Amino acid sequence: MRHAATSSERARRPPCRLPSPRRADEGARPLNLVDLDATAQAELVREGEVTPRELVDAAIERIEKVDGEINCITHRRYDEARAEAERVDRSAPFAGVPCLTKSLNESAGDPANLGSVWPARHGRRAVKDSLIIQRLRNAGFVMVGQASSPEFGVLSVSETKVHGITRNPWRPDLTSGGSSGGASAAVAAGMVPVAQGGDGGGSIRMPAAFCHLVGLKPTAGRISGGPGAPNRWGHSVPAVVTRTVRDTARVLDAVAISSPADVGLRRPLPDGGLIGQVGRDPGRLRIGVMDQAPDHAPQVVGPVRAAVRQTAQLLASIGHDVVDDHPEAMDDSKCMPMFFDALSVTVVQTIEMLTREIGPPEPGDLDPVTEYWEHRGRRITGVELADAFAWQGAFRARMSTWWESGFDLLLSPVFATPPKPVSWPWREPDGIQASIDVLSFTAPFNTTGQPAIAVPATLTDDREPIGIQLVAGLGREDLLVAVAAQLEEARPWAADRPAVFAG
Repeated sequence: MRHAATSSERARRPPCRLPSPRRADEGARPLNLVDLDATAQAELVREGEVTPRELVDAAIERIEKVDGEINCITHRRYDEARAEAERVDRSAPFAGVPCLTKSLNESAGDPANLGSVWPARHGRRAVKDSLIIQRLRNAGFVMVGQASSPEFGVLSVSETKVHGITRNPWRPDLTSGGSSGGASAAVAAGMVPVAQGGDGGGSIRMPAAFCHLVGLKPTAGRISGGPGAPNRWGHSVPAVVTRTVRDTARVLDAVAISSPADVGLRRPLPDGGLIGQVGRDPGRLRIGVMDQAPDHAPQVVGPVRAAVRQTAQLLASIGHDVVDDHPEAMDDSKCMPMFFDALSVTVVQTIEMLTREIGPPEPGDLDPVTEYWEHRGRRITGVELADAFAWQGAFRARMSTWWESGFDLLLSPVFATPPKPVSWPWREPDGIQASIDVLSFTAPFNTTGQPAIAVPATLTDDREPIGIQLVAGLGREDLLVAVAAQLEEARPWAADRPAVFAG
């Protein structure tokens, strides 16, 4: 296992910055766009060193170079992207930067099959952009395609009947996770610097950890999904996966806009935005460490626990007060059943919505895990659902007392193990239950609505990425960005390269 750097090693390292672009000769396209994050690519456009069309063409070339090995692109919109690049607003913060959408979020005119053969067979397409796609476009991003996700986003791997298996660029025998697994695989492989995702139980943080990326789940209500849009009772929030903390901060600054009709937090971002927290000293923070899972969940394996402990030591060396402590509410065995009681009803909602639109599914259309959640959801009564919501409200209150007691952040694993093999959890004796139990570190914060970030911690000797999670109080994305940037400065990860890479 690769260990965290010592203080002397960190002192010899330069800050975590991707290379500056250089032209091979006058008039040539930059040769190393794959090495540049979205911030650097946008800077090229502002300086007139490259055009948005060149950025898009380069991304298309990279996608075609490596997607055959990992299978993460479900739809290519190259002609539309080239046309959009020609007319993009050059004053936008990410003018011309190529991006991918998650197949669960609708973009006008593109397939809207939600990862399912059922709507795919009917040729279902989106009639308008979802709100997060609108805001990414307004920020200047050009959508070059869609990335894979599990059917309706309810599984921890991105494998479906309609698209097959999406693999991990670090090791193609491993999964890239779910539900934003296609987005994470694409960014890790260098296809695009940013891809849109969503997190309803760990669906940004887990794939980010599996693919050696940055994935921040913002506070519920921070980024509007749009009034009336399905959001799994407020558990699901849109965001992005990136390779650098500064990209995550800048993108969230651009899209973190609430709608007047939203229910959720209205706390404004700090002066200067989240990008202003990158490189800012947050002061001495009190950070609790949780390196073991609750008794009812799969236990944390040695390499993951070691990554958490090494990160704790690093945070202490930076100057934070780090102690072994965590919210007692996380040990409650009812946490996951109550979460999934609510989730399963939303699967029924999706099926009913599609049935009204295109007719009922045929036998065998739905993936087994979707059928499982549908059957569970149809058995839940209205009173049982109301009881689950009431329990979750009390759970949020119990969780908040730990932060109110004087803690700023919680450090924990994202997942109890390194990335699982492809086709997990079907290899497990009780695979569907296994896919539920592994979310014990991530799903609780979808219930509470708190912001949480996954950042790379290490690569094992077998080249398996391991990430860690930091969780803050409601509305405190500023602390997450500031501390994540400290970790990135101490142990740079953006230049690490997986086995499958478009460079």
